[in-house]
Amino acid sequence: MNRKPIILVTGATGAQGGSVAHALLQAGKFKVRALTRDAASSKAMTLAEAGAEVVEGSLDDIKTLRQAMKDCYGVFGVTNYWEHFENEYRHGKNLIDAVSQSAIKHFVFSSLPDYFKLSQETLSVPHCDIKGQLQEYTRALGIPATFVHIAYYYENFLSFFPPQKGNDGDYYFGFPQGDTRLSMISVEDMGGVVAPIFDYPDEYIGRIVGLVGEDKTCHEYAAEMSEVLGKNIHYNYIPRDEYAAYGFPGAEELANMFEVQRLYIPNRQLQLIETYGLNPETQTFKTWLKKNKAKFANLWAHKESSLVY
Repeated sequence: MNRKPIILVTGATGAQGGSVAHALLQAGKFKVRALTRDAASSKAMTLAEAGAEVVEGSLDDIKTLRQAMKDCYGVFGVTNYWEHFENEYRHGKNLIDAVSQSAIKHFVFSSLPDYFKLSQETLSVPHCDIKGQLQEYTRALGIPATFVHIAYYYENFLSFFPPQKGNDGDYYFGFPQGDTRLSMISVEDMGGVVAPIFDYPDEYIGRIVGLVGEDKTCHEYAAEMSEVLGKNIHYNYIPRDEYAAYGFPGAEELANMFEVQRLYIPNRQLQLIETYGLNPETQTFKTWLKKNKAKFANLWAHKESSLVY
């Protein structure tokens, strides 16, 4: 009996890696090897119970990466700027070097555009720029790779950018996106897009695939939130300089990110079409809101967010 090819999923207990690992397991075409720093964690054990082979390793240690890639056909790779900051490039380079040294046939890497280059070297967005640099490094090594660019998460409205109650009783969220469309997707749906990419290497190696579940203006998202959540919710455009001056950690970087998108990324309609082609079950924003309505109610009831926008 032929053995299933093995896909190593890095960051398997995180949001992106977890979504990919579970989607691959559900599809059943590949054996999943899940890389984690702690095989005894609850998420790692859940993956093991679902049929994954769980192995320990770290992006800090290229030897553990090469060992985890032994006999693998493919690798899904993701790095985390917000956990490791400037160390993201070193971690990503370790991962890419290990792939290059392991004869991997298909590397799917979660990257992003280099916003500094996109903005003609005027606006620095390290969490995007570093991933863009790692993408170019992968290409320079001639690795057979597909790059996936995931959009803004729907889930950010429950964490980083929840609508805040104003003095008038209405709710508001705001950042420098302006009237330019903001592409979004649920991180839960990432795996459903990535898994079929591994099924068609000839079609996808060498390509960038954007993961987009919605591509509308923030005013349109506010209207959908108002409809589903039963609150009057509004989007406020906050100019880049004003947002950057808020002073919370990462304020300037986020201000730059939205400003680059406002000025240089008018829409991602073609990527929206391809996303639904790869994963027809991708959730619309309204569908996701309905599923998570209770979480918003709980968030507002307990005032869990301490950031003011």
